[in-house]
Amino acid sequence: MSSAWQAVWAVVKKDILAELRTKETLSMMLIFVLLAVFIFNFAFDLRVENVREVAPGVMWVAFVFAGVLGLNRSFIQEADKGCLDGLLMTPVDRSLIYLGKMLGNLIFMLAVDAIALPVFSVLLNLALVRWDIALIVVLGTLGFAGVGTLFSAMTANTRAREVMLPLLLFPVALPLVLAAVKATAGVLDGASLGEVANWLNLLIGYDVVFLTISYLTFDYVVES
Repeated sequence: MSSAWQAVWAVVKKDILAELRTKETLSMMLIFVLLAVFIFNFAFDLRVENVREVAPGVMWVAFVFAGVLGLNRSFIQEADKGCLDGLLMTPVDRSLIYLGKMLGNLIFMLAVDAIALPVFSVLLNLALVRWDIALIVVLGTLGFAGVGTLFSAMTANTRAREVMLPLLLFPVALPLVLAAVKATAGVLDGASLGEVANWLNLLIGYDVVFLTISYLTFDYVVES
C-alpha cells in the first residue's frame, strides 16, 4: 500500500513542481474566474434585482469553465512532449497514475476556488466563505476533477482536444453541476445541510460512482 501511495504522490509532486515552474495552468484558471466574477458583477448591477437567486449558478459556471481550462492541460504537456508513453510505461498500476493526475487537478481547482470564493463574496455581497458552502464546493470539485481527468486522458491525443473535452465532459457532469447549484442555492437561502440532503447525497453518490468507474476504466482509455 505504501508503494502505491508513493507512486500516486510522485505523479502529484511532478504536476505541482511543473506548475510551480511555469505557472500556466493556475494563472489561466484564476484569471478566467476573476474575469467571470467581474463581468457577472457588472451584469447583476444592470439587469438582476436579486443577486442571491442567480449567484449559485454563476459561481458554478465560473468554476466549471475554469476547471475545463485546467483539465485541458492535464495530459497535454505529456502528450505534446512525448512523455505520455513514458509515463504509462512506468512499472506501476496505471490506475495509480489516474489517481495522481486526478489529485493534482483537484488541488489546482480547489486552490482557484479558495481564491475566488472571497472575491465572489465581496463583489456579490453574499456570505460565501462558510463551512457548508466549502463542503459543497469540495464535493462538487472532487467529482468534476474525477470524471474530467478521465476525459482529459481520452482526448489528449485527438486533434480537436480543446473542443472534444467539454463536449464529452459537460453532458456527464450535468447532474453533478445541477446538484451543486441546488445545494448552494439552498444554503444561501437559509436552509441547513439536512434540508438539502437530497442534493448532497446526489453529489456524494456521483463522486463515489464516477471516481470508481474512472479508476477502473483508465487503463482501457489510455490503451485505446
